[in-house]
Amino acid sequence: MCGRYTFTQTPDASLLIFPDGIEVNTGPRFNIAPSQYNPVIPMADARKIHYFKWGLIPSWAKDPKIGFRMINARSETVFEKPAFREGIWKRRCLVLADGFYEWKKTGQGKVPHWISLSDQRPFYFGGLSEVWRDPHGWDVESFSILTTRPNEVMANIHDRMPVILEQDRAKAWLRNSLTQQDIQALCEPIPSDMLDVRPVSTDVGNVRNDYPELIKRQDGLLGLF
Repeated sequence: MCGRYTFTQTPDASLLIFPDGIEVNTGPRFNIAPSQYNPVIPMADARKIHYFKWGLIPSWAKDPKIGFRMINARSETVFEKPAFREGIWKRRCLVLADGFYEWKKTGQGKVPHWISLSDQRPFYFGGLSEVWRDPHGWDVESFSILTTRPNEVMANIHDRMPVILEQDRAKAWLRNSLTQQDIQALCEPIPSDMLDVRPVSTDVGNVRNDYPELIKRQDGLLGLF
């Protein structure tokens, strides 16, 4: 968790204003998956949108495939892990999103759910990034999404949830002056009443599927809400 997410804003509707007027106009994406390049805002250049690869590749990695195992970073241990401990201090980033998928185990199998803010506004995941140089001398910038313990709603689906940051907390995430205590406070789970959860089509399990119907509520499925 989190293994798939969305940024479904259309060109006319996706104007996302960041501190001091930065504008984002991208999308729509209904099934973002690991190894794809996605829009982020990094600490080092917070006035621009960058595209980093999802799945952090440590600078010391011998094989970039390690990134498939590092799509997420646990906020509780991120300061201790060799792959993440420098990035959490120096290369935090914001990952643009407006929802994410999670699968709940049921007697009928795993049922996918799409989780968004209750008003479906865009938000950011708390992330961290790294730069890896490939054998040809090219730099590959990649990122992980931080996860935290679940709130009451998410606990019914999974034992983890992504760190979700709205505007004020997003501004704080990119500050150079944060202490470890500050960072961990920003990683607290978002309140349950801010989330909307709906069962959706199992078609989201195929990464090649990327269309609006993926996030449509499927009342015929055994969901939670």
